[in-house]
Amino acid sequence: MVKENKVEVRFSSIGENVALARMVLSAFLMPCDLTREILDEIKIALSEAVTNSIIHAYGEDANQTVILRMCLNDDILTLEIEDNGVGIPDIKKALEPEYSTMAEHMGLGFIFMKTFMDELEVVSEVGKGTKVILRRQLTEEKAISEVG
Repeated sequence: MVKENKVEVRFSSIGENVALARMVLSAFLMPCDLTREILDEIKIALSEAVTNSIIHAYGEDANQTVILRMCLNDDILTLEIEDNGVGIPDIKKALEPEYSTMAEHMGLGFIFMKTFMDELEVVSEVGKGTKVILRRQLTEEKAISEVG
């Protein structure tokens, strides 16, 4: 039997809400009984995506909204972080290590997302916003049995 659970949260585009997103994710994943290491990795990936929306999409304009959607379908976690900000003109370039539109930033956000999640998808349109989709399988047993 496939067990599915979904949650959607909308919050103001302010830095304090990165912590809120992490707390909501932790509560959402509590029934999964994950190790602290796995939970921390997922929270880091989420933090980077939410921070990108706040800083890059909206320029820290607190009047804007970030949408976080979480879906747990059996053992697959899908996170969607969506904004209606400036969009990304060149996604391929944005995904390169150490690339940032702001000199004071290290440009490692997407690298952390790629490292800690199984899948990263970025959909963006200039002037209309960006959706970052992150997926991670939460149990390794299924992945091993599917390979064999």
